Amino acid sequence: MSNKLISMEKVSLIHQLKEQGHSIRLISRKTGVHRKTVAQYLSGERLQEVSIPQDSRLSILTSFFPVYDKELKRIGVTRQLLWEEYRKAHPDGYGYTQFCEHYSRYRLSLPREAVMHLEHIFGDRLEIDFAGRPLSYIDITSGATINCPVLVCVLPASGYTYVEALGSAKSEDLFLGLNHCLEYIGGVPRNVISDNMRQFVVKNTRYEFTFTDLAVQWSVHYGTNLEATRINHPCDKPSVEKHVYISYLRIYARLRNDRFYSLTSLNHRVRELLDEHNDRHLSRSRESRHDIFLSMERSQLSPLPQESFVPKNITIAKVQKNYHVELGEDRHFYSVPYRYIGQQTKLIYDGWQVDVFIRMDCIASHRRDRRQWGYTTLPEHMPGNHRHYMKTLAWSREYFEHIAAKTGPSAEEVFKRIMNSKKFVEQSYRSCSGLKRLMDQYGNERFENVCKTVLQYGHVNYGIVANILKNSMDKNDSQENTAIIPDHENIRGAAAYQ
Repeated sequence: MSNKLISMEKVSLIHQLKEQGHSIRLISRKTGVHRKTVAQYLSGERLQEVSIPQDSRLSILTSFFPVYDKELKRIGVTRQLLWEEYRKAHPDGYGYTQFCEHYSRYRLSLPREAVMHLEHIFGDRLEIDFAGRPLSYIDITSGATINCPVLVCVLPASGYTYVEALGSAKSEDLFLGLNHCLEYIGGVPRNVISDNMRQFVVKNTRYEFTFTDLAVQWSVHYGTNLEATRINHPCDKPSVEKHVYISYLRIYARLRNDRFYSLTSLNHRVRELLDEHNDRHLSRSRESRHDIFLSMERSQLSPLPQESFVPKNITIAKVQKNYHVELGEDRHFYSVPYRYIGQQTKLIYDGWQVDVFIRMDCIASHRRDRRQWGYTTLPEHMPGNHRHYMKTLAWSREYFEHIAAKTGPSAEEVFKRIMNSKKFVEQSYRSCSGLKRLMDQYGNERFENVCKTVLQYGHVNYGIVANILKNSMDKNDSQENTAIIPDHENIRGAAAYQ
């Protein structure tokens, strides 16, 4: 039997383990004290031989441990923080090293949870998550550091991984990143599982999930099923949780001293490190994740559709009196046919196009314009008087001269004389507009011939041209309208009037 004295803390630990139902043999193994000595301390035979007097510090500290277990599950809570709070309340308490040592012993003394081994099916699921830490690049214009959320995806069966830094955590960027992920793996798994990220899940009850409209659109486009983990159960997607940590080791750590000046250059380097990770041989194996993926999993994926998914958003807008609807995200206004004034519409839009619906009918389509407080208007959506007014805003000398020049030189000269006849050229625009209407009504060839005739007169205006065309005077042969006087003896000559 050993005569070596042990500390009171170890004696307290022996009793604590015994109270938790551990055998003397197990207590001996955990504390490093011979089992016969353990039995004697439990029976009280050697209590008087402890190396120091009874110390209440340990009992005070151990009373906090169950609370610390719960606190450490909260975001941002660390052992360092708990120790600082402990020392503030107990200035004569343990230092940080002993605090951690006693807490670790306490954790070891607890019954260990069983770990279940899961057999993953190739091609069955893709687990996705955001990494807890962002990556960043420097904006060249402002010099500011731009933090980027990082998307991590993994196929659990092969461990094949995808990592990308996103422009933002918005839904559009998330699903664009998922597009890139499926393109990287070259196929579509049967299921995609995420946690309860707001971009993915609207409502999560015990027996049913409700996903966002955008998530449903994405899953329908790629023909895959959506799943979500239970609330506060990251263990439901253990593979991606593990690979988030691996990405810190294989990617983040390698980037810690690098500087990037665009999201593109950042992701280019991330992709290089990602490929290295997937090509790295697994421990105790001659194969890499990439090898397993190519040989076992890729053939189990569904083929990609011909086109990538384009994220579409939906919002509601009322048609204003100026027959425009507002896309609130951009503060931009788009026209619809004026007959829909006052009606409620649904705007379905992506990064390139905005479609306006009333019920199931698309009443207008526009290219997306992100100018704040700008207007995008199609002429066919306007009332007739509005269209006419908009045309007058485009009138100019160059506009009318260009139209006339395409008809012919005589028409161009008529337009110029009419515009030059006014002190202010703007005063001639209505006459020029009338001439243009005559040109459209009677044709360019006829209009050009009339202009050639009119130019022989000393005065030119709209009324003369219109009168000739309206009365078809240009169709009569000028020779037929000239009176022919026969030559005979009764005609007086010029000499008769001298």
